[in-house]
Amino acid sequence: MTSLTTGLKGRSELGVALLLGAAGVVVFLDANGLVTPYSKSDPVGPKTVPFIVAGMLVVCAVLLAINVLRGGKGEAEGGEDVDLTHPADWKTVLPLAGAFVLNILLVDWAGWVISGTVLFWGSVLALGSRHFVRDGLISVALSLLTFYGFYLGLGIALPAGLLEGIL
Repeated sequence: MTSLTTGLKGRSELGVALLLGAAGVVVFLDANGLVTPYSKSDPVGPKTVPFIVAGMLVVCAVLLAINVLRGGKGEAEGGEDVDLTHPADWKTVLPLAGAFVLNILLVDWAGWVISGTVLFWGSVLALGSRHFVRDGLISVALSLLTFYGFYLGLGIALPAGLLEGIL
């Protein structure tokens, strides 16, 4: 067992290969469970693309594992303009995460336009902007644009929440 762990030291990319392979198996099993009637107008059917994706995931997993076992390594992040030795900026990360959590909690009750405004406005505040009024107006505009973009462009109705009947 010791020789096995020693032989795998520094090969964390094998975990990525394992994850890719597992995702491929899950996609394959899920696609295999699809029940669709045969149609002469569509002989390929809706199972084809998931099977192709599953196969590609498994092939990528196998090729990555072979590459890693032959000594291949991923290139370390250069960090362009980021000092990788510097710790995380929790004064930015926590408020940003809070904006996302608040969006999740509000979206069903308050609706997308209100929760999206909170998300967008909270994100720019967490990232350092101090133009409160301008950012608030842009956040409302983005929320409305995405609300109607999903509804009119994709036919997907996002929750209106408190603004039901107004939007």
